[in-house]
Amino acid sequence: MLPDCTQCVTIARSGALKALVGPAILAVIFPLLVGFILGPGALGGFLGGAIFTGVVIALLMSNSGGLWDNSKKYIEAGNFGGSGSETHKAAVVSDTVGDPFKDTAGPYLNTLITVMSLVSSLFAPLIAKLHLFG
Repeated sequence: MLPDCTQCVTIARSGALKALVGPAILAVIFPLLVGFILGPGALGGFLGGAIFTGVVIALLMSNSGGLWDNSKKYIEAGNFGGSGSETHKAAVVSDTVGDPFKDTAGPYLNTLITVMSLVSSLFAPLIAKLHLFG
């Protein structure tokens, strides 16, 4: 019997979309709450902080993930005991953590920052008008 690849992709896609609902809502709701409740100045500070910390953490995650991946390759090249050693077993575990860091979590923060900035830009005229005359 052949595997049902379509069903596998459907399950993975469904799980991924369900997992991203919460972060997507936060990326839209938080800028709006800060802007409408605290005003344009607070929204600017919120976005500045989100951009600064998001870039720093995205760089950290992408670079550390690449480092863990390359360390496994370095050990497999014969260094520190080579393949099959205890060091190699530890490097395989670290690569398991490193791959999601460099391939998904780090780049995801860029998308999160972009969504927050876009939502803020779209609602900026309304926020400014509300706080200017309110």
